[in-house]
Amino acid sequence: MTELMTRPTLAVPRLWSPAKRTGKPMRHKVVDLLSAPAARRLPAFLLPLIPIAVFLTLWHLLTAHNVVAWLRFNRMPAPEAVFHTLMTRASSAAFYDDLLASLQRILLGFGLAAVIGIGLGVLIGRSEIARMTLRPFIELIRPIPAIALVPLTILLFPSSEQGIVFITFFAAFFPVVVSTIHAMDSMPKVWEEAAQTMGAGRMSLLLHVIIPGALPGIFAGLSVAMGVAWICVVSAEMISGQYGIGYYTWQAYGLLDYAGVVVGMISIGALGLGTAWLVERIGRRVNRWLPRAAR
Repeated sequence: MTELMTRPTLAVPRLWSPAKRTGKPMRHKVVDLLSAPAARRLPAFLLPLIPIAVFLTLWHLLTAHNVVAWLRFNRMPAPEAVFHTLMTRASSAAFYDDLLASLQRILLGFGLAAVIGIGLGVLIGRSEIARMTLRPFIELIRPIPAIALVPLTILLFPSSEQGIVFITFFAAFFPVVVSTIHAMDSMPKVWEEAAQTMGAGRMSLLLHVIIPGALPGIFAGLSVAMGVAWICVVSAEMISGQYGIGYYTWQAYGLLDYAGVVVGMISIGALGLGTAWLVERIGRRVNRWLPRAAR
């Protein structure tokens, strides 16, 4: 009996222990947890506004004082006039028709360039015969500016709409196909050899190793192609279009509506930003296996 009473007791680990008091009420802890993601997003929201605010301030000061130096700001519309014109145009249905027309042309031309460019780039990257046959022809016509094809598209296509879509496709095609070829060439050979060692066939190798490994380089070309496509579609609309944001900008210049010209430029920039963001988001989603895609 004495032995049982003097035997040391075993220390049993606690599966639960009360939380230490920090002096904070529970509701404050919940607020802190909810506000943590917002605090991380705050710099991403505020930092892009800094250069915009600086640009608008300089623009206002230069136009308000009619500064004439290396550049002439005495004829430049003030930010207030541009904002007033933007609000006036935003209440017009024709403005949204122009935006939608340009956006449709971009999506159609860029989509065709992406599908055909990636397919052709993969073919050239995987086939030596295709490389010897098609690569010289691609390099021959690649330096031709897409906007130089406007006279030919007027002759070849029955409507200006088809011609503008073709110019957009022509401009976006070459960055896509060239980036795809380079992405295929720069992929490590050890990936392919490892997959073949594990018994992967040609189709399985292409779908599960080659194309996924080349996608980061392909999306880099798609991002460049989107910017080039916007440049060319706006230029084509200025020359041969009957509607679209480029046509609106050129018409505003012809009517000496300089505030309207700036509104057109802002609209082009906003559309370009939105489509570039969309391409980037899709690229991050597709390439989520990359370390930087998790940021």
